[in-house]
Amino acid sequence: MAKFRTSKVIDLQIPTAAAAASSDEQNQLLDRPIGEILRDKLHLSADQVEQILAHTRDHGGRFGDAAVALGFASQDDVLQALSEQFGYPYADEARRRLSPELVTLNQPFSSQAEAFRAIRSQIMMRVFSEEQQKRALAVVSPASGDGKTFFSANLAVTLAQAGGRTLLVDADLRGPRLHQVFNLDNTAGLSSVLAGRVDSQVVQQVDGVPSLFVMPVGVTPPNPLELIDRPAFSMLMRELVLKFDHVVVDTPAVMYGTDAHVIAARCGAVLVVARQNESRIGALQQLVTALSHSPARMAGVIMNEF
Repeated sequence: MAKFRTSKVIDLQIPTAAAAASSDEQNQLLDRPIGEILRDKLHLSADQVEQILAHTRDHGGRFGDAAVALGFASQDDVLQALSEQFGYPYADEARRRLSPELVTLNQPFSSQAEAFRAIRSQIMMRVFSEEQQKRALAVVSPASGDGKTFFSANLAVTLAQAGGRTLLVDADLRGPRLHQVFNLDNTAGLSSVLAGRVDSQVVQQVDGVPSLFVMPVGVTPPNPLELIDRPAFSMLMRELVLKFDHVVVDTPAVMYGTDAHVIAARCGAVLVVARQNESRIGALQQLVTALSHSPARMAGVIMNEF
């Protein structure tokens, strides 16, 4: 019988949010006025600051609006400053080019981002409530192309934006994509842990989002279902839900096999994502019925309209 190095799963090293500001530092950021942040960020001269202040006195409005009106700042500069002031992660232009799918980070005030925040509120009540047993949330879909990875990534961003330490696990051992979405190294990850080759870099912090961490797949294995079926995966999930406030797990589409069912059972909670005008009603009903008879708590069904 194969021997699994389960002790290393329990001792998995989780990076601390060293890059995140302490509570005192966060309070200092909140105390900084937007004008001071923009001045330092854009290296505004004393004369430029005085022109902006004069504009606000003569025309009303806020410092940021005046800076934009005078051509000293762009709207994006103001949004960046506001995100810094309120400790709300917002991607800069370079990041938006690298990760265009992260609408909640790239366009936090868009209708898509608002939809994700509404879903976050429901998930917080149904899955991550303090009154309930701690669970990880598996995100599953009937078919490839339903938007499951897109949904998982943006849900994780919104959870982290709310302040909770959030881990996004790529358990799609058949066609992983989260490392591409977040532009992360995929040398080691979940497959390394389940195969007993634990690496200190299996969990990576997302640049610019101090509360968000990602565990990519790593090397795509030839035996994905067998790895998920091992006791090591259940042990890993139990460890992770203790070390993070929220754990979201991306899974393979159900069309590729029973991986998603097994992962959902190990996670303890499951959310189904379907695609408008694409998902077949029969397949969706069959999936929801099967999951309702599994140990996983059904969190709901999301219709992806985008």
